[in-house]
Amino acid sequence: MYPLLRNILFLLDAEKAHYFSMNLLKRICSVDLFKSIIGYIFTPKAASLKRELWGLTFKNPVGLGAGFDKNAVYLRELEALGFGFVEIGTVTPLPQKGNDQPRLFRIKSDKALINRMGFNNDGVKKIKQRLEHWKEINTKTTHSKRMIIGGNIGKNKVTPNEDAWKDYEICFNELFDVVDYFVLCESIYDHKGNKKGVRFNKNKFPKFKDKIIHLVIDEQFPDLTNPWNAQAY
Repeated sequence: MYPLLRNILFLLDAEKAHYFSMNLLKRICSVDLFKSIIGYIFTPKAASLKRELWGLTFKNPVGLGAGFDKNAVYLRELEALGFGFVEIGTVTPLPQKGNDQPRLFRIKSDKALINRMGFNNDGVKKIKQRLEHWKEINTKTTHSKRMIIGGNIGKNKVTPNEDAWKDYEICFNELFDVVDYFVLCESIYDHKGNKKGVRFNKNKFPKFKDKIIHLVIDEQFPDLTNPWNAQAY
């Protein structure tokens, strides 16, 4: 069955195939019976998979990193597939379209994808509303069984690099009550389009530093072993 579905999806552009598949799954999961069946099949049941990290209870250690559900629109479907946690984003203060299409490329020989999306997302306000709704409908879910939600945040392309910290602060403030942890995604460019590093002043985020579990650093800046440093540069 999978080879057939794969061949059909590969007739589509990679990004279109992604949205086609997830929107189809969304329709299926809109029927509670079908969602329950999918959840029963795919959700790990072994209690030994539970993990306690950073004061959070992960029902299992298999999660989905940022970039797949950028706008928090497929949380129900991803939960049905059994993920222990899902990281939404990268989220920026303002909506932005990201890079021009095509921007997602298949490497068939390696069974891989190259992602050059460019932080396309609906903006922090709209994404916050979706997360508030998700939190509301899951208020009765026990702590050990709920899916952990992470927030991956970044800066808008139009924001000057020296003001990048302001974008992170905005996203922190907006999402603090609706995500369980934060990941800061560093993708900073100078006016010529060349990548630059960014250093974050932890004193600007006294309320949030305990929720930050990871800072994504571009590998071309190996000197940023201690990202909580002086200031953006």
